[in-house]
Amino acid sequence: MLVQRAVRNTYKRVVELAARNVISRLPTAPLIRWATRNLRDLVWRAEPRDPYRVWVSEIMLQQTQAATVIPYFYRFTERFPTVQALAQAPLDDVLKLWEGLGYYARARHLHRAAQKVVAEFDGRLPDTVEELSKLPGIGRYTAGAIASIAFGRDAPVVDGNVRRVLCRLYAIRGDVRQSKIQSQLWALAEANLPKGKAGRWNEAMMELGATVCTPRSPRCDECPLASSCRALALGIQEKLPARADSKRTPHYDVTAAVIRKRGRVLIARRPLGGMLGGLWEFPGGKKKHRESLEECLQREIREELGIEIVVGQLVTRVEHAYTHFRITLHAFECRHARGRPRAIQVADWRWVTLDGLDRFAFAVTDRKIIEALRAT
Repeated sequence: MLVQRAVRNTYKRVVELAARNVISRLPTAPLIRWATRNLRDLVWRAEPRDPYRVWVSEIMLQQTQAATVIPYFYRFTERFPTVQALAQAPLDDVLKLWEGLGYYARARHLHRAAQKVVAEFDGRLPDTVEELSKLPGIGRYTAGAIASIAFGRDAPVVDGNVRRVLCRLYAIRGDVRQSKIQSQLWALAEANLPKGKAGRWNEAMMELGATVCTPRSPRCDECPLASSCRALALGIQEKLPARADSKRTPHYDVTAAVIRKRGRVLIARRPLGGMLGGLWEFPGGKKKHRESLEECLQREIREELGIEIVVGQLVTRVEHAYTHFRITLHAFECRHARGRPRAIQVADWRWVTLDGLDRFAFAVTDRKIIEALRAT
């Protein structure tokens, strides 16, 4: 409670100081002029702004670079051109179009939110931060981005790019993961909003961070706000934002079973509530201490599907890094020994031909197993 009160007080104090010009506000005109000439011509920026397309783009751009998002955005909005089309689509279709983009909870939340917009808002995306924040998958940043860019609301945004720009402009040296620093950055973002131009300002700040005020080797000579940058004046721009030393990334050995029976392989659907929820996979799981890979696989298949298997040769080994951990996935050829599959710790299961696997949405690791199977 005391921490929350301190964070609120920090936010209010920064806004008050900015209003009294104790904290200098950034010049609006140079950044807006720069944006007019330099904003990238991205498909979701086409005028007039369609709130649905702005929403989809903002969800896809969470933790993903624009260059990666562009082809997915084209395919997704062609298949689901309206919120109604997205709401009516089966989740499997949504996940299949999202396949390879990662962070699949975004797709599940987008689908659920579309259904809520149709059911509760007559198919029209709400236009305030408060109402937008009630939709699945929309947090403070995304609500502010949609409200300001699509609807012209005076709402601030702080994403990774804006955070970096503000830390350098104001020479903020604290760890950006601390709630006090985050509150300070949101307060600065709000204090600098030009009334009636928030959408343009927010896009300009995000674009500046993405293309000029980059994490490494920022191009300060091209920055329209260079004369206002305290970090540049102190020569510490490349040292900010500061972060505490990262902990060592844990590594896990994980197994997957390619279980064959009469020309088909067994795949399982992951529970919706967990990691990679709703995607299909070759069943298996994480190896326990002092457990062999073969023992792990037999135990996991028994626990998930209630069947017994005979583990054969290794098909492929896949190295993959997630946000907070790394895995080595060991995929084995397996033979179904006895028992009928049951959905015990999985959402569903199917026997599928190798060609039929293309109808299902898989994570990138399982796609590599499929590639290895087809290469043999």
